[in-house]
Amino acid sequence: MLSTYNREADYVLEDERVLLRPLLETDLEFLLPYALNEPDTWKYSGISAKGEQGMRNYVGTALNNRAAGKEYAFIVFEKTTNEYAGSTRFYDIQPEQNTLQLGYTWYGEKYRGSGLNKHCKFLLLQFAFETLNMFRVEFRADARNEHSIAAMKSIGCKVEGILRSNMWLEAGGRRNSIVLSILKEEWQNEVKENLRKRL
Repeated sequence: MLSTYNREADYVLEDERVLLRPLLETDLEFLLPYALNEPDTWKYSGISAKGEQGMRNYVGTALNNRAAGKEYAFIVFEKTTNEYAGSTRFYDIQPEQNTLQLGYTWYGEKYRGSGLNKHCKFLLLQFAFETLNMFRVEFRADARNEHSIAAMKSIGCKVEGILRSNMWLEAGGRRNSIVLSILKEEWQNEVKENLRKRL
């Protein structure tokens, strides 16, 4: 059975703490302060958004890839502070295989470790499995990024292995990427309830 992913739909996800809505070109103004003031945010990323031009390229690429049906980027709005906190997206969307990847996730420094990520991941995973009918959601990270890996494991991701030297880093050199995933039955049987208890 095919998923119900529709690149033209305006998917909005929210709970009492966070609102995720489709990224727009005009959102550049909300994300630009992070690009200018927190360049280390993209230390492990293959695509950096640091600096004004970097963020312009980041937003433009995300919107172009949504138009092509390959990605769906969200901007993250934190309700308790009334501020935009970062961005995340679905990518490598394969409706015929009922799979996608969840990544390109970043938050401003003050939101890291605040619990915001768990709220975002709960909404995104619930939407992927229960609305888009995905059977598998994959996550990747630089194998050196211990903080990101720990965060993924904490929401219930299972480690699958390491892709060796699989991509260039913008800062130079290549990285090994760790691959993790959650399957639909894992979401239904344990991950959803365990994650809900931690919100």
